[in-house]
Amino acid sequence: MTFRRTWQSKSTHLKITLGAFVLSALSTTSLADPIDKSAIQFIGPLAEDMQLKPYQTDHRDAIIANLLPSLQTSSDSIHLFGNDVDWQAFDKVSALTLGGLQALKFTASTDRFSQGTLTLKGIENAQLFIDGEKQTEKNQAYELALSQGDHQIVIVTEQVANWNQVELDFTAKSELDAIQFSAKQQHGLSAKQLFDAPTISFVSMAPSGDYFITSKRHYEDATANQAQYVTELKDAKNNTLYRFESAQPSSITWSPDSKRLVYLLNGELKRLNLKTMQLSVIAKNLSGANGFQFYDQNSLIFSWSKSPEDNGKLTKHYQGLQDRWSYARTTSQVYLLDIATGLSKIVSQGPLSHSLEDFDAKRGSILMSRSAQAMQLSPEPATELVELNLATSALNVLGQFKTFNQAKYTNEGIYVTAGPDFNNGLGRNLPQGMLANNYDGQLYLLSRDGKKATALSKEFNPAIGQLNVLENGDALIKVTEQDTVQLYQYDLSKKRFNKVNAGFDVVEQFSYSKERNPSILLTGTTASTPQQLKQLSLGNSRAKMKILWDSKPIAYKDTAIASLEEFNFTNKDGIEIKGRVYLPHNVDKSKKYPALVYYYGGTSPVTRGFTGRYPFNLWAEHGYVVYVVQPTGATGFGQEFSAKHVNAWGEYTANDIIDGTKAFLNQYHFVDSKRVGNLGASYGGFMTMLLATKTDMFSASIAHAGISNITSYWGQGWWGYLYSNEASKNSYPWNNPALYSQHSPVFHADKVTTPLLLLHGDSDTNVPVGESHNMYTALKLLGKDVELIEYKGADHQIFARDKRFDWWDTMLAYFDKNLKEQPQWWQYLYAEK
Repeated sequence: MTFRRTWQSKSTHLKITLGAFVLSALSTTSLADPIDKSAIQFIGPLAEDMQLKPYQTDHRDAIIANLLPSLQTSSDSIHLFGNDVDWQAFDKVSALTLGGLQALKFTASTDRFSQGTLTLKGIENAQLFIDGEKQTEKNQAYELALSQGDHQIVIVTEQVANWNQVELDFTAKSELDAIQFSAKQQHGLSAKQLFDAPTISFVSMAPSGDYFITSKRHYEDATANQAQYVTELKDAKNNTLYRFESAQPSSITWSPDSKRLVYLLNGELKRLNLKTMQLSVIAKNLSGANGFQFYDQNSLIFSWSKSPEDNGKLTKHYQGLQDRWSYARTTSQVYLLDIATGLSKIVSQGPLSHSLEDFDAKRGSILMSRSAQAMQLSPEPATELVELNLATSALNVLGQFKTFNQAKYTNEGIYVTAGPDFNNGLGRNLPQGMLANNYDGQLYLLSRDGKKATALSKEFNPAIGQLNVLENGDALIKVTEQDTVQLYQYDLSKKRFNKVNAGFDVVEQFSYSKERNPSILLTGTTASTPQQLKQLSLGNSRAKMKILWDSKPIAYKDTAIASLEEFNFTNKDGIEIKGRVYLPHNVDKSKKYPALVYYYGGTSPVTRGFTGRYPFNLWAEHGYVVYVVQPTGATGFGQEFSAKHVNAWGEYTANDIIDGTKAFLNQYHFVDSKRVGNLGASYGGFMTMLLATKTDMFSASIAHAGISNITSYWGQGWWGYLYSNEASKNSYPWNNPALYSQHSPVFHADKVTTPLLLLHGDSDTNVPVGESHNMYTALKLLGKDVELIEYKGADHQIFARDKRFDWWDTMLAYFDKNLKEQPQWWQYLYAEK
């Protein structure tokens, strides 16, 4: 076997010759019975005279497509028809023989966006895949356009006649386009890994702890934007007992004795007997039904929503501020369903929607919440908490609250989560005269009759989120704690919060059993490690934590991940501002690097998830030092910190971002201060626009779905006036015009000197696309450097797989153009007409 590399006279041309090479024969598989070769088609290690090659069958493309995942993930060999088939080295290129098929696999690496033509010579009937995507061939040549990083190339070909005549010939588009080919296994993180990798999207544990359910989700090229799910029922030893393959079940719930499982699938409510695995249908025609739970052993409680019929009118007469919402006239009521007969009965009534909060079957009571007023009477909606006595049908109003989130029964009353202003400011822990930020969730204990309330979390800085109640009456809560998401147990008898140490920066899904010492299943990540599924015992500190599933060896094998450093600074008010810095995995501190500064600035911190809409690890892989800063105003740092968001609209936040960036540049000497970009979305998009009117320290800026005019957002966004109840508390355009105008970036557009990219979904209902249009119009008329890109059919966030990849590419290409002086990727994506 020999391998020759021949460089042409120009540096833009590389020829790889694979010559004087013989593939080792595959062993012959003996067959017990004679086979009619004309009736059966094979791929595999069969004797030459007993085999039809894959390319000789009618299903050639399907065979190759099915084979591709194995070729992509195998580093040493693959298992085929009971045989291990080894890759054979071509010095720097790997090859594999698969009985009638040959495959080449190698890595193409580039330090910048690069283009060129790859020509295959001496190979016929080949298919070429880059990062799993089939490439279009024209005259045995392929046009390559590769972003910075490592890309896997797999070539599947059919029975090469003479390997001495095989050549891979690459011609770069220009002298700037440089691609290195190798057989290295280690590679950088890719966008496809972050989006397509399998993740656990749902977990549920049986009350007894004997069973649990997981749903795994992944994406692939073949199904494009359609997520693929596999939902499995497992025993306590993690053995799979049952797999739901036909579709994705929803509203999964366990019977109190853990012997039955009920779920919705394809419009039918089904019951699975966990002992016999017998499946039966309880009820059909349940469109709009959701949230099924066992009320007792014989009945289910659930919510059922109904939307009004289209009246066919040419006009819509708005009934109130909420009527702009597409679902505002949908009503939802609470029902009970008898499992034996499938018969349902309504338990909540009236024109107002009712939400199920909790129930107590032993007492025969149901806890619900509803709007306190009809839509047309409720510009600032309040919530009523009501309790229904099933035996008497009596409905008792326990209270009316403007900052209500959630309620659950406990032994000594009712847990309520709400803002600090709940029950006339019961939860406030602020200096005199300071307005609370009611997005900063607090925990309360309400008496059963609703007459007495106690604040439980006044001195607890994390913001309370999801509320659950254990069998002993303690609360199990998910909280935002600075830039992490954690689980805490509130010990009701000792009146204290105890952290559940799961080893995650961000706890995602969780479920628990109803044993004396509950077992908890939970998924999560850290800033630098992908998702895991863990199991721990809440009441037994000696019990070991188990890792039941880990995505790293599945989807991130041989992947280099950015290193992470904590970076905090003290602002002008003496407050510590948290932050973190992602460094490229191969950073050379003797060189100068461009940097990206990311922030949100709204009421939530930027949590430390491994991936998300803004993939910091991926940006670092593309050669950027990434600084994530947590400015003043976010929840999770205490009430006084979050309250500074109120009536500020960027006043404190902008200072923290500017001063934080200066401190970051002073600390990280290998960052080029002349090549720093900044970006944010939603309130962060507003901050990007506002910063562009305040400083010229950034060399390029991106605002996604940002607010340019606070007044138009307040009046036109579906929830703008509701958000403004906190962000602009007691302030309106008529009583505080300075807040609405002087804090709006479009009123200061003439001060902008930084190149700005505006991104927006054209169907955004939260921040209407007109907010980007305002700024684009102003900057264009002023002759400023501005770009506007809309995503068709996209709302406030970019979810669809194809749009997400394009969106990520667009942001990186824009920064490459402005911070690296590499405009080629941007020009490739958005060629000038």
